[in-house]
Amino acid sequence: MVTRRAILWTGAGAVVLAGAGLASLLHSDLSKARAPWKAAGTGFGDKRLDALSYAVLAPNPHNMQPWLIRLDGEDALMLFCDSGRLLRSTDPQDRQIVIGLGAFLELLRLAAAEQGFALEVDAFPEGEPQPTLDGRPVAAVRFVADAGRKDPLFAHILTRRTSRVAFDQNRPVAAETLNALDQALRPEDGEFEWVNDASNVDALKTICREGWRIEMETAPTRHESAMLTRIGDDEINADPDGISLFGPVMEAARLIGMLTKEKMDEVGSPAYQATIDFYNGNIDTSMAFGWLSTAGNSRADQLRAGAGWVRLHLAATGLGLAMQPFSQALQEFPEMAEIYAEIHDFTGVETPRAPLAGRLQGLFRFGYAKPGPAAPRWPLETRLIAADA
Repeated sequence: MVTRRAILWTGAGAVVLAGAGLASLLHSDLSKARAPWKAAGTGFGDKRLDALSYAVLAPNPHNMQPWLIRLDGEDALMLFCDSGRLLRSTDPQDRQIVIGLGAFLELLRLAAAEQGFALEVDAFPEGEPQPTLDGRPVAAVRFVADAGRKDPLFAHILTRRTSRVAFDQNRPVAAETLNALDQALRPEDGEFEWVNDASNVDALKTICREGWRIEMETAPTRHESAMLTRIGDDEINADPDGISLFGPVMEAARLIGMLTKEKMDEVGSPAYQATIDFYNGNIDTSMAFGWLSTAGNSRADQLRAGAGWVRLHLAATGLGLAMQPFSQALQEFPEMAEIYAEIHDFTGVETPRAPLAGRLQGLFRFGYAKPGPAAPRWPLETRLIAADA
């Protein structure tokens, strides 16, 4: 047990921090940032709010939580995208953001069904914004009484986690398990394919590492991610979105000035190198890969892909399987063009880069690992807007 000192390992060696006050570093309290996971389904007095309390737990790019909700009348709501939460560099066409909104709508549907309601969803009722999102609504939703349509995937919403740790190298992922994931998809959710043999897994590891390298070496995309990183309990509890770094080692590195947003954005710094090494370490422990593709790439297709994405993740959770998305090779900024083409060629999704062409919507690694903690979330009430907002 560490009682008087912490050792922070870096590429340059070890930094030792000593002192009686160090005990505070070894205790992490993110209960405020994780409170929405405990609040889900606790009774908000409105069927829409009860369902929305689950929807706000949806996976989404960079944990931006871009949803804004306006309640209309007694049984409807309108979903908007918060324009201040777009990823202009890593997601220049807002495709990933729309996928996250699709995951939100699917969790909303699952939670509504538990209460005996179906959803009537009109996607982009005022038209699909292209090439980027604008202020038009993402979806108009109405709750309609319809008992008997509960979905077993609902049971896994509160235990779903994105796994950002090394996977167990002694536990292969069986074909039967990956095929079982496919059964969670509906025809409209897209097509799921996978590989678990060493040769193909190694090939995808190489592609993922190259995509990650490009994202880190491209100044605008690196800067965007660095500035959206929350370091330590105080930052995360204050702003429970973005990329969270927490725990005693992170707190120690922050206190001595080794880990800051600026250092993560500084090529060659220990923080920059540690970020690269950490992510590459995850890539290297991948035991299987799967990908989700759609025949088209309209905004509605992207919403449906988001539904498919979260359904795959819920099914994986139910099977005890860990899952993490790798989005870099699928991104549309110019520096990624060669790897973008390579991953489409590898998977057989040979489509042009035209905005409405079919494409890969998600690439995931699979394996086995101990589930991690829940990701930080903004409380539901912060995502509600008034009719005249």
